[in-house]
Amino acid sequence: MAGQMPVLYLSHGAPPLADHPRWPGELAAWSRELPRPTAVLMISAHWEAAPIALGATTTVPLIYDFGGFPQRYYQVRYAAPGAPELADKVRKLLGGGGVVDVPDRGLDHGAYVPLKEMYPEADVPVLQLSMPTLDPQRLMQVGRRLAPLRAEGVLIVGSGFFTHNLRAITTGDEHVYNFTAEFDDWGRETLAAHDLDALLDFENKAPAAHLAHPRTDHFAPLFVALGAGADDFTNQRTVIDGFWLGMARRSIQLG
Repeated sequence: MAGQMPVLYLSHGAPPLADHPRWPGELAAWSRELPRPTAVLMISAHWEAAPIALGATTTVPLIYDFGGFPQRYYQVRYAAPGAPELADKVRKLLGGGGVVDVPDRGLDHGAYVPLKEMYPEADVPVLQLSMPTLDPQRLMQVGRRLAPLRAEGVLIVGSGFFTHNLRAITTGDEHVYNFTAEFDDWGRETLAAHDLDALLDFENKAPAAHLAHPRTDHFAPLFVALGAGADDFTNQRTVIDGFWLGMARRSIQLG
């Protein structure tokens, strides 16, 4: 629909994303192509909580939810403004009493790592929302309820990874296990065919689904995005593809 913000599903990368030769520039270029959002509503693979929870609506410290990286990755700052008005709207859309607040919960790396490349000035208000389930159908329903925010300039972002098997990490972007490439090809073809039923049943329909996603948390944000962008499902495109350390970094835009 005219006047609506697009919806994104992006493969967010680990903290070393900032050092990748192409990825930061790809994210920056993507954000320049988008209308300027009034706020970002971020659904990250790294926050599961039921009932649905809302993160901080003020600027609080980031969550460095990773280990084993050089110290400089723990010194990254991203002091985006909070979005209390957006939080009020989300509560109403999701049923008010079924939503809890976690006022001291800062942005995790699934949120701030890509946002730091897309909006480096940290001048767009950001609100993070938990995933209450990994069930694709239920996440679609959450996304559909959030969809009216698009007309108010809110950029809804599902942040995960198109494949995510940490035991299949490789030493370079071009070395990819067959099951990763097969799953990524299936996802590309299924999205192009607008086959929503197959996507929802990816654990049974996709080749090597349980190898590509031993746990489905990083694919799950796609379904919130698909729900929020359901009206634009036939108007979606891959913006970023390829691989990073053996994982598919396919990222899409609806609308």
